[in-house]
Amino acid sequence: MGSEGPTGVTIHITGFKKFHGVAENPTEKMANNLKEYLAKNCVSKDLILGSCTVLETAGQGALASLYQLLQSAVNTKESESLTGKTIWVHFGVNSGATKFAIEQQAVNEATFRCPDELGWKPQNLPIVPSDGPISTVRKTNLPVDEITKALEKKGFEVIKSDDAGRFVCNYVYYHSLRFAEQNKTKSLFVHVPLFVAVDEETQMRFTVSLLEVLASICK
Repeated sequence: MGSEGPTGVTIHITGFKKFHGVAENPTEKMANNLKEYLAKNCVSKDLILGSCTVLETAGQGALASLYQLLQSAVNTKESESLTGKTIWVHFGVNSGATKFAIEQQAVNEATFRCPDELGWKPQNLPIVPSDGPISTVRKTNLPVDEITKALEKKGFEVIKSDDAGRFVCNYVYYHSLRFAEQNKTKSLFVHVPLFVAVDEETQMRFTVSLLEVLASICK
């Protein structure tokens, strides 16, 4: 039987809107501009760009819309032959960073700062209580070492990271990794610096290179 439909690797991306305390969020601009930039600068024949979405927020109130977004990629797969060839890449900003960071894991911990009479005190809760304690870890099944080395060869300063934080980025990544395990897709979270640390053109080139590397590895 001949194959039908797309035969490449479909990659969906998300970024975040600018949030309080951050002068800018490069991931919002990256998500909004990637399709146009990719059309002019991508040379990979294996890469199929799916949805590019800017997430408003990532707390419990936004969980339903996050899962609807993740589910949409599963619902639109044209055949079972694409199983395992759908990747979600989530971008978040690290305002103190000067390098790109490939996140290897997320933890089952949501730290939401709650006011009390002593000021702001962290409240440590599991993201998914049924998964176990806040020490529970979910790891990406993508080859982070291979991805990092490939990007370094392309001239980018990239590190591996085991700490996606305990707030918005980690929250999205944990749910995405959990969804990927259940639906046989793949998930990756990448932290990027502010544009003042690494300029916009470099960040766009990095994004395209990352997607091309993923498409090559997973084809």
